[in-house]
Amino acid sequence: MTRSSRWNTQKRSLVGASLTHALHDGYTDSLYAFMPVWQAQFGLSYAALAVIRALYYATMGGLQLPADRLLRGWSPRAALILSTAIAGTGLVIMALPLGLAGLCVGLVVAGIGSSIQHPRASLLVTDSYGDAARHPLGIYNFAGDLGKAVLPALVALLLTVLAWQPVLRLMAMLGIALIFTLVRLVPSVSAATKSRRQATISRQRGGFRILTVIGGFDTATRMGYLLFLPFLVQGRGGGLPTVGVALALLFIGGAFGKAVFGGLGERLGVVRTVMIAEATTASLIFATLFTPLSLTLVLLPLLGIVLNGTSSVLYGTVPELSDGDTGWAFAIFYTSVIGSGGLAPILYGAIADHSTRSVGVLAAAATAVLIIPLVLALGRHLRSPATEIQ
Repeated sequence: MTRSSRWNTQKRSLVGASLTHALHDGYTDSLYAFMPVWQAQFGLSYAALAVIRALYYATMGGLQLPADRLLRGWSPRAALILSTAIAGTGLVIMALPLGLAGLCVGLVVAGIGSSIQHPRASLLVTDSYGDAARHPLGIYNFAGDLGKAVLPALVALLLTVLAWQPVLRLMAMLGIALIFTLVRLVPSVSAATKSRRQATISRQRGGFRILTVIGGFDTATRMGYLLFLPFLVQGRGGGLPTVGVALALLFIGGAFGKAVFGGLGERLGVVRTVMIAEATTASLIFATLFTPLSLTLVLLPLLGIVLNGTSSVLYGTVPELSDGDTGWAFAIFYTSVIGSGGLAPILYGAIADHSTRSVGVLAAAATAVLIIPLVLALGRHLRSPATEIQ
């Protein structure tokens, strides 16, 4: 393969993986825009809403490792097409007139589809770029945030003029468009590198375990706050369009945070960067409990920067703390953070149901604070102690 053709293959692989990431992450976070509608139609409590969403989120997280194992022999194009087709089918099932049971079944099917995307797309980028994959992986990760920023806002606006079932069908049509794009775009080559060793995660096993716990807590904070954000906005007089704007502001800040914190992590070190981010996150979450709607909207992009920026630092640390198959290590890390994102809001929702919504929000902020001692322990396992707090 010539240098020019190899570069073209790399670019096509990265674009295909990034488009898939953007759509699937957009699917995931668009569920928040539907929550007030589902709560009103089905008479659901906060905890019940979290359980329903967990059907999608926990399925997506729990099947990361099996999906990585089962599809190792598939081409990247086939794996990403399968992922999108199953997720789109789930959305169609949700939109059928089958009541709450149909909604739940559709969420599970959509979660199965999205479980395939993360490990296979990440490994596609890693295989395509080899040792130079850190920056392309950052682009792939950033693309997911663009999907989170655009699709939930679009869904919230559509819900003002359409019922929620037609909106789901329109989302499924986006998946069909992506499938046709992937057929033409992504190279039909082996998804696995035969020389790759199986992951052992032995040399830095302790550090990797701490990293996965931190990733889980970081995601729990983010998803817990997102559970309550639509209701915080509505409680201050905001309608569905304002909910969409609020989510977009938070996600746009999050996308910018990934870019900012990637460089900040290299300059300040993982420990200092994560400590600053988590302390700021807890402070801003607390502040949004007391600010008027206009000021809350101003604070949301800032909160998004620190709330989501840490994930870029943590994600980039996975290769350093894992031996062997980096794709398998990413699957483990994704399992931790996605599983946490599915289960933690159930706890926060139960707390809010048995106390107040504000107490539930404060529980999410407290989780961010818990990360600080953990990241101090993580510093002892990193290869560049000169940049870390000992």
